[in-house]
Amino acid sequence: MIHLYAWGTPNGRKATIMLEELGIPYESHPVNIGKDEQFRPEFLAISPNNKIPAIVDDEADGGPLSLFESGAILIYLAEKYGRFLPTGLHARHTVIQWLMWQMGGLGPMMGQLGWFVVSDKGQTPTGVNRYAAEVERLFNVLEKRLSESQHVGGAEYSIADIAVYPWLQQYRTRVPDHVEPLIQARPFITNWLAEVGRRPAVERGMKLP
Repeated sequence: MIHLYAWGTPNGRKATIMLEELGIPYESHPVNIGKDEQFRPEFLAISPNNKIPAIVDDEADGGPLSLFESGAILIYLAEKYGRFLPTGLHARHTVIQWLMWQMGGLGPMMGQLGWFVVSDKGQTPTGVNRYAAEVERLFNVLEKRLSESQHVGGAEYSIADIAVYPWLQQYRTRVPDHVEPLIQARPFITNWLAEVGRRPAVERGMKLP
């Protein structure tokens, strides 16, 4: 059994979408980060960086395995169940590079934009402007990619799409004045969001936990 520890953030929903796509049984354990439950000792034993999501696979080869970091979780589940990550060297690492692009660029920059706009209430214009400009640059990178490829990682739907989608979709409402105009001005991103969003597993995963 896979045990999922997550909350309704973009990173948490990467894991719920992946598990729903795989259609495997799993048990969800909500970790309410609004109440600092990520700092509880029992969660830190699983995720020492006090971040969600995390999983525990009771049936992993070699014994129970706990994993934190959403990208590591996506790769592990893709490899274990043989889906959403190609096996050929070229295609596999093309997907992984776009997953790393989301992990190291798109997610952190959108997260910082959200903090300066929502948490800081726009009181630091230099912070808002800095991260708004970087998010726009990254959206340009994604738009170009999707103009050349049906999906983020290549021709097939993959963990790269699963990683990117919840960040764009949730931030359309978290910081709508900054994100929604960028999406509307980019037809390839707009079409990709609509296509991915129609997947039943994505719809279910975006509602959990």
